[in-house]
Amino acid sequence: MKSGPKARRPAKAADRRPVSSRAGGVDGFDARSWAGIPAAFRSSGALFSPWTEIFAPLWEGTVDDLMVVGQFGQSIDARVATATGQSHYINGAAGLAHLHRLRALVDAVVIGVGTAIADDPQLTVRHVTGPSPARVIIDPNGRLPARAKVLAADGVRRLVLTGKRTRVRHSDGIEVVRLAGGGHIAPADILTALAAQGFRRILIEGGADTISRFLAAGCLDRLHVVIAPIIIGAGRSSVTLPPITRLDQALRAPMRSHLLGDEVLLDCDLTAQRIALGVAKKST
Repeated sequence: MKSGPKARRPAKAADRRPVSSRAGGVDGFDARSWAGIPAAFRSSGALFSPWTEIFAPLWEGTVDDLMVVGQFGQSIDARVATATGQSHYINGAAGLAHLHRLRALVDAVVIGVGTAIADDPQLTVRHVTGPSPARVIIDPNGRLPARAKVLAADGVRRLVLTGKRTRVRHSDGIEVVRLAGGGHIAPADILTALAAQGFRRILIEGGADTISRFLAAGCLDRLHVVIAPIIIGAGRSSVTLPPITRLDQALRAPMRSHLLGDEVLLDCDLTAQRIALGVAKKST
């Protein structure tokens, strides 16, 4: 594996202790982790609601050493794209700022290769002030173009997760991590591999199939759903899970809602169904 220039690695466990007495510490996050939170919401080293309510749960996991959050934006009728695949942009400025704020708070952001090809995203922090996370692309069959924006050399770590025998050709600085799984790499294996790379807070950003697989596998601690005030009527659904026959089999999650301008954030707590990945919990 090859390391990119100026690698941005997460802070060591000793630097992550959740106490407000740390220099620049706010409710357990250091100053860098709170990057992107508007200064108007700060007061005497504390955060006004709703920022504490939204982001404090992302400080550390309760199941193991990881905190894994999924995020997608959707219409009122739970669409993430039109029937023709157009998705830019369902969410407005407030929803996009929330997504970029999440990026600034995590160590790594993960997308599937389908999203990387269809949307060609940068996965950087631009709508708020803060550091861009490492970029991770799940590419089991080596489909990712060499000129994809997520692979741009900008001082941030870039990782491609691919199959054991898949042929990939990427320039120096791109880290290639080979995992078993054929056409689909198991979410648990992905998270275990990322934990081994030193990543602790992980954002699963897209697309819909990737987030759905992590949700179905019990590999999300939280799910942030940002609902835009539009109705599309037909198109790609936000979540696709195996069918159930009875409502008592449905996944139920404690949930809090927050207004983001004219959009609504649903913060879903999925820790009750999150599987343990065997990552040793570090002392704090």
